Amino acid sequence: MNAISSSAAAEPRLTSLSHGGGCGCKIAPGVLSEILKGTARMPLPPELLVGIETADDAAVYKLNDEQALIATTDFFMPIVDDPYDFGRIAATNAISDVYAMGGKPIMALALVGMPISVLSTRTIGRILEGGESVCKAAGIPIAGGHTIDSVEPIYGLVALGLVHPDRVKRNADARAGDLLVLGKPLGVGVLSAALKKEQLDAAGYERMIATTTRLNTPGPELAALEGVHALTDVTGFGLAGHALELARGAGLSVRIDWNTVPLLEGVHALATAGFVTGASGRNWAGYSADVALPTNFGDADHALLTDPQTSGGLLVSCTPAAVDKVLEVFRRHGFGQAAVIGEAQPGGTGARLTVA
Repeated sequence: MNAISSSAAAEPRLTSLSHGGGCGCKIAPGVLSEILKGTARMPLPPELLVGIETADDAAVYKLNDEQALIATTDFFMPIVDDPYDFGRIAATNAISDVYAMGGKPIMALALVGMPISVLSTRTIGRILEGGESVCKAAGIPIAGGHTIDSVEPIYGLVALGLVHPDRVKRNADARAGDLLVLGKPLGVGVLSAALKKEQLDAAGYERMIATTTRLNTPGPELAALEGVHALTDVTGFGLAGHALELARGAGLSVRIDWNTVPLLEGVHALATAGFVTGASGRNWAGYSADVALPTNFGDADHALLTDPQTSGGLLVSCTPAAVDKVLEVFRRHGFGQAAVIGEAQPGGTGARLTVA
């Protein structure tokens, strides 16, 4: 297998400078829950339409009867070695949270932490250029930001957007009987694990970049469709973790039909060969008590179910009658692998997520 490594000879590989890459850097769900449970909750203004109560993708604040402001931030350490690609992936991932609320991005602020004594100004500049290229594609400016000298390279954005208050799509509004549609295939974490061990070929790298730099532009159109009840994006907690957030927020259970879940080409073989991120295991430890798996569920499938997705796809909960329109919107925006992967069901006393 021909390995991909695009770092300059005079500098260390970007991925060698980080203990975890992309959304795999997230604090494990179980640890995060433990941290947050002791935090004080302030009184919330009625204008705050979405806060932290359901671990949604962004905060939403109503400005007037026609506009609500979406505010989110996302940043992480390198998932690839090419600085321009790193910037593109990080920016795409941050902007995704605006789309996941059903909104249109309007501007961004850059968050930059770099080891100045290790990386050249040219390399750092290329990271920022990558982020700027994605913001240009999204039609928004980078209007400012903040920089620090950091031990590990960190890049991301504060992303702001607008949405009509009636079209805000929370992750907690799924309804029993809804079908679930996933916009992008899984496997980014597996590809990143192979890349870090220099075992990812050129075709695999191209697939990784193509999916992680594809903006989730269907979001606003999906939010406007009758019958679409909930939206979220699948990122660091994996498909299982974000499906569980959707289920818990709505007081429902979710069934995933694993054989319908789209996967990036080659990732099942890589997962079988052991290219799995540490975040996958931490994810499982955090929410395994709420997941029921079939007895024949293999190790590779298990790894992909919990695989942290950097700049992952939108997960849509909609009525069966709206499914064809949802898929049509995805395909019109270039998301050809979008697929129905399961169903929201009435809540019970057992597992919140069942994989069939």
